[in-house]
Amino acid sequence: MLVLYILFLALGMFALIKGADMFVSGSSSIAAIFHVPSLIIGLTIVALGTSAPELAVSTSASLQGSNEIAISNVVGSNFFNLLAILGICAVMKPMAVDNAVIKRDIPFSIIVTIIALMASCGPILMSGGFLNIDVAQHAGVVTRPVGILLVLLLIGYIATLVIAARNSKEEAEDVPQYSVLKSVVMILAGLGIIIAGGQVVVYCAKEIARAAGMTETLIGLTVVAFGTSLPELVTSIVAIKKQEASMAIGNTIGSNIFNILFILGLSATINPVEVNIASCIDMIILVVVTLIALVFSISNRRISRVEGGLMLAMYFADMAYAIVR
Repeated sequence: MLVLYILFLALGMFALIKGADMFVSGSSSIAAIFHVPSLIIGLTIVALGTSAPELAVSTSASLQGSNEIAISNVVGSNFFNLLAILGICAVMKPMAVDNAVIKRDIPFSIIVTIIALMASCGPILMSGGFLNIDVAQHAGVVTRPVGILLVLLLIGYIATLVIAARNSKEEAEDVPQYSVLKSVVMILAGLGIIIAGGQVVVYCAKEIARAAGMTETLIGLTVVAFGTSLPELVTSIVAIKKQEASMAIGNTIGSNIFNILFILGLSATINPVEVNIASCIDMIILVVVTLIALVFSISNRRISRVEGGLMLAMYFADMAYAIVR
């Protein structure tokens, strides 16, 4: 049985790679056809599409009352997106960062994370209670009104992107163009393959982890967080190989924004999400590392290989902290 799980794990990874290739090609073609900058496509279509696994996990958890899964999935995925994916991409090839990402998208990602942090953990942060060593202690709630506010902020953000795209003089990248119908089919088929591949990888990895004697908590902190972010990872790597750095960065930052505003917002709208002290601490760390990523982006308007390596080191350090606490 273990051999079968390993075989399906490999098939799932292959599906992710092929699905991401179709997804990026279709999205790039749409960008070229409608003269939409690749950055905008990455921040919207690609970001929402690759966030589908997180959406499925968090909304299901919210419906079942598993609040900590709902929020830890979002925060954990954002860590992986920001530090691991951007770090890997930068190590592969130093990435030029679009001015709009520096001035608009990364700062907005920081702002919405702070909003979620203060809405859920504000009172206990002010009291200093988050320093309590019992990280499982209840800290606050992301209420329905806050969830609705987050979703409304997402609508406003997308509207801003659409206006920016219409006013932009930047042309889409020079990429192969297909018909609109074929491009849409490639996007939908690629997305379907990505989601299916991600589900297979997560399931098989969990079974392999159990066979290796890992605890459920450790599986959740490692396999599930990694698995639901695989679409972002594979899509960004494929985008880098296709010389679509703007799409890779847009996909990563856009996914983080979608995770907070849409996934956490929708989950809280469905059912208020309770937050413990561990999640409050994680959101504080997420704000700090996003600020660091902004500093890296501002320096020479690019993320270098060395900075990518530092981002990877920060990710592994945070994972080690999450495991031992």
